[in-house]
Amino acid sequence: MVVMAMQNVSESLRGELTRYMLEIQAGVFVGQLNARVTELLWNKVRESIGFGGAFLVRSDDSEQGFSINMVGNSNRIVENVDGLTFIKYQNVNTLN
Repeated sequence: MVVMAMQNVSESLRGELTRYMLEIQAGVFVGQLNARVTELLWNKVRESIGFGGAFLVRSDDSEQGFSINMVGNSNRIVENVDGLTFIKYQNVNTLN
């Protein structure tokens, strides 16, 4: 299973993703995609992200059973600690 969550991205990018995935909530896409299609869509997201941000969550053989990738602007950071993935939240009011 593949999940992509996006904030502040163009309508055209969201429309492109709805060709392959279901948009279950604004900016949240879910689908059962093979690895090739997932990579092609993620590359499209990376090229079209603009000032927005996006997360990709997909099943894999890790201890947690999934992996997370991130691109663009977000107040969250993906961190890997001893093979486990965590999301670190940054308060935007305390940044610079």
